[in-house]
Amino acid sequence: MHVIVQDGRTRIVLSGEVDADLAGDLAEATTAAEANGLPIDIDAQHVTFMDSSGIAFLARIASRSTKSVRILRAPETVRFLLEVTRIGELLEAVDDDPAGGTPDDAA
Repeated sequence: MHVIVQDGRTRIVLSGEVDADLAGDLAEATTAAEANGLPIDIDAQHVTFMDSSGIAFLARIASRSTKSVRILRAPETVRFLLEVTRIGELLEAVDDDPAGGTPDDAA
């Protein structure tokens, strides 16, 4: 997981399994994103699994942010979770990266 501030937005890049093992990292990412006070992009392109910890993270950041929150390139499994939990109503799902970058570019 990476938190990157670029072009007036905070980007949180998630990859692999987003589960309870990442709870501390997810909390730190939330704190960092909130402290920046910028709109938030969550790049989920490389997420292979997400459990309730990941959904709670998305719900927390989307409901507490005073700026827009977008989830970028979410795989079908994540989109399904957003739909059934209705968390998708709190954020904007974007199929392409509006900035044109990739997580590899930012690292």
